[in-house]
Amino acid sequence: MTVCRQKSNTIFNNTTCTGTNGEIDPHMKSEQLAELVAAALDDVKARDTVVLDVRGMTGVTDYMVVTSGTSNRHVKSLAANVVDEAKQKDMRPIGVEGDNVGEWVLVDFGDVVVHVMLPDARAFYDIERLWSVPAAGPGGNAG
Repeated sequence: MTVCRQKSNTIFNNTTCTGTNGEIDPHMKSEQLAELVAAALDDVKARDTVVLDVRGMTGVTDYMVVTSGTSNRHVKSLAANVVDEAKQKDMRPIGVEGDNVGEWVLVDFGDVVVHVMLPDARAFYDIERLWSVPAAGPGGNAG
């Protein structure tokens, strides 16, 4: 599993998402939610999980989590586990799309958007590359 901030490429695996009593903070920050999602995916054997910090690139979300499953059933179970683990921490997704097919399931928590995909769909849409391109500045120039 790879967890990175897109701008600085620093790892945030070691940051904590627990309070003094060992429970997840009920006012969970987006970084903590991204960590919870990554752990939930890891629990059910997700492949090549990447957490992208897109805070400086879009106002739509703070983090995008992209991962792969080995089959339609695995993709569905990965997404379901993310939803279940988040619900245990009183976090509910805004929406879940694609879980009826299982090639690409999107789980939207607002500050964190999770893309669970089959490898062929992931390679075709190449979300990691899309979000690694610098945002266009004034006049349409990148940077």
